[in-house]
Amino acid sequence: MEVVAVAVLAFFALGYLILGGADIGTGMMLPYLGRTDQERRLVLTGIAPFFLANEVWLVATIGLLAGAFPELEAVVVHDLYVPFTLLLFGWVVRDMGLWLRGRVDRRAWRAVADVAVFTASWCMALGWGALIGAVLGGPSLIGMAAAAVLFGLHGLAFSALRLTGVLRRRAELGLPGAAARFLLTSAAVAVIGILAGARLEPAGMAADRASLAFLLPPTLAVLPVLMAAQAWMWWMFRHRVTRPSYL
Repeated sequence: MEVVAVAVLAFFALGYLILGGADIGTGMMLPYLGRTDQERRLVLTGIAPFFLANEVWLVATIGLLAGAFPELEAVVVHDLYVPFTLLLFGWVVRDMGLWLRGRVDRRAWRAVADVAVFTASWCMALGWGALIGAVLGGPSLIGMAAAAVLFGLHGLAFSALRLTGVLRRRAELGLPGAAARFLLTSAAVAVIGILAGARLEPAGMAADRASLAFLLPPTLAVLPVLMAAQAWMWWMFRHRVTRPSYL
């Protein structure tokens, strides 16, 4: 049962790193991709249908971590509270910037929101880098730098799949094969996540079998629904961005 719990936790965590990493990377590259107010709105339209759904994977990861791996939660939340706090701060500020950007029709307001999205996205990437670097036992600065590069490339690959015209060409960096690059960066994110997870040895920190027996059945029942909803959303918004959305 512990093996199943670890597999489900890994699935949720890696799902968020791959899916959420794309919108984090897009936010990090916002000033490069969008040189004007209208261009930045189109860039953010590229992640508009996805970022909240991606965060469902993070919420599921945290919920399963707290219920099925309380000792591991203590390691992540308490022992690594500095990168965890940086992550939480970035998450809140980034979402505020995205939601509030279009609420006031003033260029200065939108500029502040864009700065918030850009800065907070970097906070999230650096927070993940510091967290994973600490778990892997390496210097935090190296982990932060590696995460910044990887998330940035991941966001550019995703943007190359979503945008058109000059925005698409900027995201492509003059390289063909946006889909292949997105798969490559996704695989790199997954590998780093797996290495960090293996280093933590979560199976040894799982809750008792009675708790797992209570938590796992409903989690496994919800999992296909989550996957189906994610697949439906990607299908519905499979077309490239041609006009701005609510952001």
